[in-house]
Amino acid sequence: MRYRKLGSSDLEVSEISLGSWLTYSGGIDADRTRACTEAAFDAGINFFDTANVYGQGAAETAWGEILSAHPRDSYVLATKVWGPMSDDPADQGLSPAQIAKQIDASLTRLNTDYVDLYQAHRFDPAVPVEDIVEAFQKVVEQGKARCVGFSEWTPEQIQAAIDIAGADLFVSSQPQYSMLWQAPEAQVFGLCAANGISQIVWSPLAQGVLTGKYKPGQPVPEGSRFASADMAVSQDLVYSDAALEAVQRLVPIAEQAGMSMPTLALAWVLRRSEVASAITGASRPEQVHANAAASGVHLSDDLLTAVDQALGDVPVTEPTLAPGAQPGILHR
Repeated sequence: MRYRKLGSSDLEVSEISLGSWLTYSGGIDADRTRACTEAAFDAGINFFDTANVYGQGAAETAWGEILSAHPRDSYVLATKVWGPMSDDPADQGLSPAQIAKQIDASLTRLNTDYVDLYQAHRFDPAVPVEDIVEAFQKVVEQGKARCVGFSEWTPEQIQAAIDIAGADLFVSSQPQYSMLWQAPEAQVFGLCAANGISQIVWSPLAQGVLTGKYKPGQPVPEGSRFASADMAVSQDLVYSDAALEAVQRLVPIAEQAGMSMPTLALAWVLRRSEVASAITGASRPEQVHANAAASGVHLSDDLLTAVDQALGDVPVTEPTLAPGAQPGILHR
């Protein structure tokens, strides 16, 4: 496993990381959650990404039990705030009160005194950006988080926050990024790189579509993510006949290069120096090890050209709002 520096921080994160979005929030049972997490340590993965909203605390609670059995300095732990945490419509967003409340709740569930990275899961245009920045600064000042990041902010929102906070507060951006979803390359990568902010990308395997296991015109395989109603909630982002056909054109390219489809897809993401880590999900330990094998894999220019030709015009390349994201900035 290779490691990359996370933005302007002193954190070194594994090129492949483990996320807990749909799996460890209830998608799979506790024993498999533990087995996958331990497999990550075995594979050299040190970066674990979760959020308070995953299972409304369930994913954090699961990892709080599992990770706390390991020395705290042996892993880099990230969580997020913004999503709805109860039926109360006020129990969400990025108000200073909500950020202060949710960091404490997350730390309790995660069984730790601090997180390494605390992220705004989305921007909140209903709260003055000055208030958002100051609330995250306070979390760092209190020692409850070492660093701060954001997920799926628009370039305008990123710039507005940097203008207030300076270039040192935010160290990471977490966009969706894969062969099929290339949108952040257009604006977000360059803006962040100019301000010392790394990318830690979600869905680099396009929720499993880039493994090649989903075939055009065929039912989804039993036991796969899209066979589960709980884990298929964002299927429409990446699942279409055109995407499945493009992936099947990639299969012989991967085979000719002597690598699996997951390795090709993850190495493709990691070819960009702006990316510090590719956040992968896994429901079985062997998937963790298979994903980890992509670290350090170099793709030749000829191979990258073949990939581009196979994908054609299928990938999303234009700036696109993520699910739950809203444009706009409020100033006080």
